[in-house]
Amino acid sequence: MKHVFELSLGLGVCLLALAADRASAQATPNCAPRDAVIARLAEKYGESRQSIGLGGNNAVMELFASRDTGSWTITVTTANGITCLMAAGQAFETLAEPLPAKGSDT
Repeated sequence: MKHVFELSLGLGVCLLALAADRASAQATPNCAPRDAVIARLAEKYGESRQSIGLGGNNAVMELFASRDTGSWTITVTTANGITCLMAAGQAFETLAEPLPAKGSDT
């Protein structure tokens, strides 16, 4: 659970940085128009969108993954349509964990 919190915190900081300076996001080599990023993830890594969320300033966070290879990529798309790669890795798994019982320290 600690890793989820750290990842969420890191993404929040990244979202703030992206929202603060959209022009620099366009100049960053890990950013491109959304259609190009999605096509590259599908063609090169076999990844498709697994989840989505809305961040500050209408930035959209998406998680792409391949159930075959286990690779995953987190992207953030700003309101101007530029998508940036935020994190990537291996060993993707789909989970559906229940919430801990009320009063539990878990």
